[in-house]
Amino acid sequence: MKRAFATLVTVTAAALTLAACGEKKEQTTAGSETRQIRLMLDYLPNPDHVGLYAGLEKGDFADAGLDVDVQVPSDPAAPLKLLEAGKIDIAISYEPELLIARDKGAQLVAVGAIAQTPLTSLMTLKPREVRTPADLRGKRVGTAGIPYQSAYLRTILDTAGVPLDSVKETSVGFNLVPAMLSRRVDATLGAFWNVEGVQLQRARRDVRIIRMEDVGVPTYNELILVAHKDFVGERGDDVRAFVQALGRGYADARADPQAATDALVRANPDLDPGFALASVRASLPVFFPQDESKPFGFQEPRAWDRYAQWMFDQGLLDTRPNAGAAALTNEFLAGQSG
Repeated sequence: MKRAFATLVTVTAAALTLAACGEKKEQTTAGSETRQIRLMLDYLPNPDHVGLYAGLEKGDFADAGLDVDVQVPSDPAAPLKLLEAGKIDIAISYEPELLIARDKGAQLVAVGAIAQTPLTSLMTLKPREVRTPADLRGKRVGTAGIPYQSAYLRTILDTAGVPLDSVKETSVGFNLVPAMLSRRVDATLGAFWNVEGVQLQRARRDVRIIRMEDVGVPTYNELILVAHKDFVGERGDDVRAFVQALGRGYADARADPQAATDALVRANPDLDPGFALASVRASLPVFFPQDESKPFGFQEPRAWDRYAQWMFDQGLLDTRPNAGAAALTNEFLAGQSG
């Protein structure tokens, strides 16, 4: 989900032609020449990026012969546009955003997943009034005005048997949590359970969090690594080196969350260390596939097909997609082939 991470600080203060080839270990170690990778985050640095900063500090990317230039976008819509224009090499983005961009003709492909499941959630500070989606009847729900969030809400209400016209959807921009705190809305759809949810819990707010995949929305990869098809074809070895170095960073975060969080905070001192560690600990399970035989970054083609079909059925895509075969590749992951 596109979001403005800056609002979190306010809340806390106020309350793929793709070459088919498997893992080539010799190509993920530093050679005589360092290659630059221009990486753009999805938005401001935050705990979702803990493996990146752990890997940077430890030297995982340097050991792979990569000089990673981390860039922060001016707004969450920028990364895929800049990627398509060739201004950056790899972007962290979101599965629905990639599918929409591809539907419009963008020659982009997902080369790995960071968050295996949705982070977007339905959230309320009225847990006694809204225990389940069925309790949304007669309530006002705030969203960021993003079309697929509205589609999530429709799907959730339909699954719960709640008439759509009995719920008032209100666009509150990215002020999701402030809208709840001010009682402008009874619930929101769009905040991340591992970020805003953790902040509200640390602020001792009585919050109920309902995850998308539990209430009728097909599961999807919330955060993904995206590259242009041409870049993948021309610099596939560097894509492989980057993705696998990133995986080592996330593995280090799983092994020692405190040390990895310390690296994240050292690189981004505006982050609150206590919140960052709590969020990292909450997030770690979703950074890795449930199937332990699959490597970091694995993307399940059948799940992509189901989610893309749902988007098409919701009118979010003009063309019936073939997402599992065309929108992603796992060939650059450890032990995988195209």
